[in-house]
Amino acid sequence: MNPDITCEQYAQPFAFLGNSLLDTMRHTGQAGLDPAFWAAFPDVGDESVGAALDALFAWSQDAQARQKDGEDVLTEVCVEYTRLFVGPPSPAVAPWETFYRAKRCNEGFGEATFAMRDELRKAGLEVKNENNQYADHMGLELLLLSELCLRGERTAADAFAGERPGSWCKEFAAALDKECPGGYYALLAELICALLG
Repeated sequence: MNPDITCEQYAQPFAFLGNSLLDTMRHTGQAGLDPAFWAAFPDVGDESVGAALDALFAWSQDAQARQKDGEDVLTEVCVEYTRLFVGPPSPAVAPWETFYRAKRCNEGFGEATFAMRDELRKAGLEVKNENNQYADHMGLELLLLSELCLRGERTAADAFAGERPGSWCKEFAAALDKECPGGYYALLAELICALLG
């Protein structure tokens, strides 16, 4: 995270990105389809963040044009989400830290799951969600990071960002780009990695 930008300025971007990885756009809102949303998204004074935002802006412009031509882009993005993160039979790209830390394990709890539970507990939070995600889901890690930023806990936020989501974001982004090059979620992952620095 850019040291020249206050920690609080990262809270909303990380919250949006975390929520975007936890459910389909149909349930989290369609802001990502709007070029104006990406034009207003904070670049936090970082070139790589700016480049990721430019790519999302271009993607949303194309999506908007396809919608005007009658394509159901919202459904396409929801199908992309489901294929990537749900399956069947299993996700094409694992959204859990355990998968990247435990040499491609994609079932059950790993050390990262328990470590994230501890991090959440220290922050006075717990995971309660309808889809029963493991605590080491990238979306949940970003939401915890957002909360630390919102509280203005810069040292804790920087340490957590490096230790948890920042340590596996590039592998996650590469897996998404391999499965769906230029897709919405691959572009989101590039933005996440750029924001994490």
